[in-house]
Amino acid sequence: MPVQISSLAIPDVKLITTTRHSDARGYFRETFQRDAFAQQGIDRDFIQDNESGSDRPGTIRGLHFQRPPFAQTKLVRVLLGRILDVAVDLRPSSPTYGLHVTAELCAGTDEQLLVPIGFAHGFCTLEPDTIVSYKVDQVYSPSHDGGVNWADRRLAIDWPVAAADAILSEKDRVLPMLDQLAPIFE
Repeated sequence: MPVQISSLAIPDVKLITTTRHSDARGYFRETFQRDAFAQQGIDRDFIQDNESGSDRPGTIRGLHFQRPPFAQTKLVRVLLGRILDVAVDLRPSSPTYGLHVTAELCAGTDEQLLVPIGFAHGFCTLEPDTIVSYKVDQVYSPSHDGGVNWADRRLAIDWPVAAADAILSEKDRVLPMLDQLAPIFE
């Protein structure tokens, strides 16, 4: 399985491109093959797949993380539609602490985003009827669930939707600001 991996502005966040094989029927691609990823330095044991569907553009999900020992690496891809995907560095010892990277992912490409442990993750839908799928390397634990407020001005994320128009869960609407969080990922 040919796989191309490139680092974003925060090098631990990776954009992964897999190979699409097309013919008269359509296409086929392997989106994850453990040995091929491990050969490229991504040796994670993904144990759960998650999927979310969002009806309307401007839906924001995030910025989420899980605290250790249930912290998760995520491998994110879009099955239908398009998103702006965001990863925020929450590692206090990192030179990029509090900074973020973004990637636009859409169903029409072969790209995925690897968001490692130590980052909050979220996205905004850019098209109606968007479906996002992601693998995680740790099960979900409600008591370890956490997040950072998507609208935290300190993060300076250029979301593609005005705050008044954003579609959010109540949980995401009241997440704390970064400076209200105790260190999580030492």
